[in-house]
Amino acid sequence: MISYRLAIGSFAACLLTAAPLSAQMPEPSPERIAAWWGHIEEIASDANEGRGAGTPGYDRAADYVVAQFRKLGAQPAGTDGYFQRVDLVEQRFDQAASTAILKRASGNVALATPQDLFFRGSAPMPASLEAPLVFAGYGLSIPEAGHDDFAGIDVKGKVVVVLSGGPAEISGALKSDARSGRAKLLAARGAVGMIAVTTPKQVEIRWERQVGNASLSSMFLADPALRDVSVPFMMATISPEKAALLFEGSAHSFEALSALSDASAPVPAFDLPGLFAATIKATQKPLSSNNIIAVLPGSDPALASEHIVLSAHLDGYGIGTPVNGDAIYNGAFDNAVGVASMIEAAKAFAAAPQKPKRSILFAIVTAEEKGLLGSRYFASRPTVPAESIVANINLDMPLPIFPLTTITPIGYEESTLGAHAQAVSAAMGLPTVPDPKPDRNVFIRSDQYSFIKQGIPALFPKYGFKVGTPEEKVEAAWRANIYHSPQDDPLQPVMKAEGVKLTDYVIALAQRVADAPERPRWLETSYFRRFAK
Repeated sequence: MISYRLAIGSFAACLLTAAPLSAQMPEPSPERIAAWWGHIEEIASDANEGRGAGTPGYDRAADYVVAQFRKLGAQPAGTDGYFQRVDLVEQRFDQAASTAILKRASGNVALATPQDLFFRGSAPMPASLEAPLVFAGYGLSIPEAGHDDFAGIDVKGKVVVVLSGGPAEISGALKSDARSGRAKLLAARGAVGMIAVTTPKQVEIRWERQVGNASLSSMFLADPALRDVSVPFMMATISPEKAALLFEGSAHSFEALSALSDASAPVPAFDLPGLFAATIKATQKPLSSNNIIAVLPGSDPALASEHIVLSAHLDGYGIGTPVNGDAIYNGAFDNAVGVASMIEAAKAFAAAPQKPKRSILFAIVTAEEKGLLGSRYFASRPTVPAESIVANINLDMPLPIFPLTTITPIGYEESTLGAHAQAVSAAMGLPTVPDPKPDRNVFIRSDQYSFIKQGIPALFPKYGFKVGTPEEKVEAAWRANIYHSPQDDPLQPVMKAEGVKLTDYVIALAQRVADAPERPRWLETSYFRRFAK
């Protein structure tokens, strides 16, 4: 692909500066590397057209995954063979035909859509609204930490503006959970919408790429009982370059508020002048997509009725706005890599002379990119008894772009799974390091969160790195240049052996948890104990 050559430059330059290969983990065989990479090439092929949920390309990739599970002997565990149907509603925005206006006493200010502001969210949207604005700081309500940005402000009938970041003294897990629930909280308190603002320093994906992705459809579950927000609720994101307009006429500047957020300092809440008026052009249609559920029964008569769920999402962004002439969002690292690792994990367990004591259930889910919808459906309506699911290990967007020398099992501080993760790390010579960027909210941004909300302890293994290292630069460059773009394809630089090593970590971790006498539990100090049944 020509587009690969054009976009990859700065990313490849960073890749070449990464640290030397780890000497502590054995190198996987060429045969294992070839098998793992072969799955990725097949799943992320242009022929599958980016695997958008509910598309023929997704179905082709799903058929490939099912064929792999069938070949290695994993049993079907869905509602229709290996499949579990997920009914969805697709919501597609006509951003260019929509409007957004700041109405002020000094005169109206039009915001170009989608260049200045775009509408996007996994909830039904109102056709139009006109409402006062209120700034709610970080938009976090965390009573357990003594923090509530909504205390003392009236949100009823208003559009609430929230800023990226959060207080330094509150853990990333707590902040992540609070962010995930704020639309539900605000709708319940009578707010009519929310505008998200990111400080320039905290931008993860360049704005022009976000604008391009805004043309892609949103989705929500067809069953209103499974949605966070079932009433019409506006969700929008404004450009960091235009965010200052929201604060004009107030006693606070966006520049000053951004500095507070970047320092994780307290941020005030206050009313904003004027009104926000919008017309939102959107169409909705029903569709469905399948989760893939397979199981390898456990070997212990007393424990085989319990399940360790290994999950990864199969869907991608599909076909979208062209970038350098390429419109297929192949999703090689996000998340063909994760699915390939799950297939290879299933192969290893199926061939092992000593099978795990608990059953290993593989949940290859759909519509993660639309708001964790496939995993939410499975976790809410599992195809095995709900009480039998004792743990989840999720693999999403592992980045084999620098050597695996340390590991960050996101969530290891929250449950007894952390002790298992650290024991495996020690045995493999992979020091465990904390999440280097907790404000990115990764604990709630992938499918493990659907299991967590059902009270199931979960882990999200990631390649470890520390702030200020070459690995951080490599990772940041990938996110800036490749993430959620057509350049996330099989032609990008990859350290294939490192990908298989992370697969080996997941295999060893799952085996240890499956064989442990006690089922995992949340720690007494964990915020997420609240979800335990």
